Amino acid sequence: MSQLDQQVAGRLTRFYMLALAVIAVLAVSGLLFIKYTISTHYDDSRIVNVAGRQRMLSQRLTKLAMLRIEGLTTADTVSFDSLLRSWSQSHIQLRNGMLHMEKEYVVRKSSRLDSMFTRVAPIFESIYQSFSRINDPKRTSDEKKAALQIILRDEFPFIQQMNDIVFQFDTESFDQVKRLEQIEWLLTLATLLTLLIEGLFIFRPVVNHTRHVVRRLARSEKALQLANNHMEITNRELESTNQNLAASNRKLVETQQELLRTTEEKYQLQLAEDTIRSAALLEGQEEERRRFARELHDGIGQMLTGLKLHAEKLKATSFTDEKQRTRFAELCDLIGDTIQTTRQVSYNLMPSTLSDFGLGPTLQLLAEQTTRSSGIPISFTGPNDAKRLSPATEIGLYRITQEALHNALKYAEAQTIKIMLQQNAHKLVLSIEDDGKGFALKPEPASEKALPSNNGLENMRTRTRLLNGDFVITSKPKKGTKIRVSVNLSDNLN
Repeated sequence: MSQLDQQVAGRLTRFYMLALAVIAVLAVSGLLFIKYTISTHYDDSRIVNVAGRQRMLSQRLTKLAMLRIEGLTTADTVSFDSLLRSWSQSHIQLRNGMLHMEKEYVVRKSSRLDSMFTRVAPIFESIYQSFSRINDPKRTSDEKKAALQIILRDEFPFIQQMNDIVFQFDTESFDQVKRLEQIEWLLTLATLLTLLIEGLFIFRPVVNHTRHVVRRLARSEKALQLANNHMEITNRELESTNQNLAASNRKLVETQQELLRTTEEKYQLQLAEDTIRSAALLEGQEEERRRFARELHDGIGQMLTGLKLHAEKLKATSFTDEKQRTRFAELCDLIGDTIQTTRQVSYNLMPSTLSDFGLGPTLQLLAEQTTRSSGIPISFTGPNDAKRLSPATEIGLYRITQEALHNALKYAEAQTIKIMLQQNAHKLVLSIEDDGKGFALKPEPASEKALPSNNGLENMRTRTRLLNGDFVITSKPKKGTKIRVSVNLSDNLN
């Protein structure tokens, strides 16, 4: 029986695979061709619409030009400049073979359409130059009237030739549909012919062979019946054994589930501990920065200010040596620069505007200061009078912005940077976008580390996670980088 099974299975497999392969190739080929043709026909319909619109736009521009020269008003409020630009761009794109609208449409043109666009080009250029002269406020009234005469002279030939172009586009699109119908008929006939050949030379021999096999199987049925009686007795014995095994399996599954539950609880506990440790470390860092900034401002800053005042008093002293006067002036300038640097360092460590005015004004000031220090334009868009957040939320978002600006200036070599802040009653979205080198994103690890690392991106992710927010970074090589942080404000308002 084993050899018989293999013989029948082998013959059926070969015949059916051959038949199905031929039918599949024909069906897939027809579907792909029809899909491609329908797609191109949709694009052709869009192109025909745009080409037909050119006639309407030229007539509309002519009407607006006549009304402008006569000094009459109209209910048509469209801008003459935008209408002329749209008309010109559409014509040039149709002629060049690529239409840019909601997407790019390839204009498939025959040699006849190319020659038709070539013939209409001088008329289009003459009308376009005349419209431009009418739109030019520096032109005199006589020059504009002369331009209008040229437009009226060339408008009818232009509309007539554009009609021919539209009809030619429509004719070629219709010809493609007719070719699709012919090919579809050919594919249908080929499929029917394939089915007829398969019925005569494949399925009929298979049926005869199967009938012969069934007869041989019937003779062996009696022998199988005796064997089944013996198998029934054996199955009863196996059933009792299987019941015992099922009970053991249930206990094993329960043990595995308990182990998984324990492991999950341990993981969640460890993750919570790591999060608390991260929050404590970041809070310690901010507190140390706050203390150091206060010491810089109140300690060293005050001493430097006093030193500057004493130096200012010594300016009234007359110096006998010009070199001494010059060195003293340089010393005063150095003291001033040191005071300014100390203030800047103190502000960077903990900006006072963050606690006084909130996140929006602080980010605005950060963008302006970074623009002055780096020479790269940094813009900020966002509310300056939004509802105050909790101190931890404001300092966390401010540090994320600082880190993003640092990365964009130091590594991305960006030329422009945009900071955008959006806030409503329930949600806050902060995004930092640059036009720098970008980079290829690596997949995030399955289990994130809660402790902050030296990597700037990981620091930003950690701060966002501590705010119960979402951190998304988008970047591609030579396409710039965008960082987006969204925070739910239900638990973060002041």
